[in-house]
Amino acid sequence: MSRNCRFAVAVHVTTVLALQGDRPATSEWIADSVNTNPVVIRRILSSLAKAGLVRSIRGSAGGSVLARHPGAITLLEISRAVEEEEPPPLHHQPPNPACPVGRSIQPVLMRVFERADAAHDAVLATTLLSEVVAQIHAETGP
Repeated sequence: MSRNCRFAVAVHVTTVLALQGDRPATSEWIADSVNTNPVVIRRILSSLAKAGLVRSIRGSAGGSVLARHPGAITLLEISRAVEEEEPPPLHHQPPNPACPVGRSIQPVLMRVFERADAAHDAVLATTLLSEVVAQIHAETGP
């Protein structure tokens, strides 16, 4: 599953759990909402649990619930819980060092990518799961 897809599914999962409140949701039930295999959901839930964002309730009426209030969870926390570090998207082959552009392009691009990542993280750090829940309510009505 791609990096962006894992994040999108994790936000979907945590939003479902937020809307469930204290009622546990099974991976099968969540998978139906996401329209994916429950195994995918269990992997996402495992990563979210390791990050302390969800917890499991065992038993016949068990499932997963949020470990914290949606207003205390940022999208950056969700992102960091499920996204693996990927190398920056640079050339597959080293550029020609004899060329002035080839010699300098990678460090220049690295600085651009660092700024872009910082901006991305800043937006996610200031966006709460409760805001996503509120937007879902606005889209679907009460």
